[in-house]
Amino acid sequence: MLTFTISPADHCRSAGSFLRNLLPTATAGYLHKLLRSGHLCRGGTPLTAGDLLRLGDAVSMKESAKSASLMQKRLSPLDILHEDDHLLVINKEPGLAVHKAAEDMGRNLVAVAERHLAERGVACKLRPVNRIDKGTSGCVMLAKSSTAAGMFGRYVKETGLGKLYLAVVSGELRESGEIDLPLDGKESLTRYLLLARGSRASIAAVYPVSGRMHQIRRHLEAAGHPILGDRRYGGSLLDNYPGHCLHAFALTLEHQADGSDMVIHAPLPAGLLTIMEQVAGRKWPALLASLPDLQPVLPEG
Repeated sequence: MLTFTISPADHCRSAGSFLRNLLPTATAGYLHKLLRSGHLCRGGTPLTAGDLLRLGDAVSMKESAKSASLMQKRLSPLDILHEDDHLLVINKEPGLAVHKAAEDMGRNLVAVAERHLAERGVACKLRPVNRIDKGTSGCVMLAKSSTAAGMFGRYVKETGLGKLYLAVVSGELRESGEIDLPLDGKESLTRYLLLARGSRASIAAVYPVSGRMHQIRRHLEAAGHPILGDRRYGGSLLDNYPGHCLHAFALTLEHQADGSDMVIHAPLPAGLLTIMEQVAGRKWPALLASLPDLQPVLPEG
């Protein structure tokens, strides 16, 4: 029996994502078999793929010759949050573009993911369903086929994803509030909830009710609280962090192939965890413990 203690890097990760990253070259069928057979447990209770892990959890896995062999394979270049026959959801690192750009030298999320899948024998052309900026980290959905891209693309356009971002911003935010400011001639609304406040910065849960380009970044700048590291929209320069302090923490959607309700969480990158801990100070343990209870908000009409 192997035992793992959940660290901050896996706080708010689903059990399915934990198993996928633990055994990066395993087939989806083998991972499903392990979960169905109760091979992954927390406190002696078998975990399902969607169960959310929390900091300090003791997770155990029955060891076999096959799982031991798979654990010795090289680590995946991706943090996979969810994968099925139709959809791949990645926890994108800050500073990595989603798709090809002139300056990326062949390293973008789509290219890295396609190479990884090909090495696993699941070669396919991936198509982004949602996009986040290069400097933003967190949930990115990639469709595995043109059919899946059409299904999920229509859903996003017609219904929309439930979204929750975490941001570190300059200055002191109020307890909660909203920014109702048109962007590009269109009505735009962003709501936020204060999570912690330091002497020079604040941490907030941010809910983009509408979906305009760079909406959160532009709205927070307009409110006088630019995101740390976001030089384009008034943020201060950050040393040793490749992006800005905005993280796509959770998404909700209806899976368009089977109708199931999905909630996908993306653990925070190490650099952002460090920045947030510095801002929160003594409130950091309580703030970290509260993150799994935050819920994404669906777009309005």
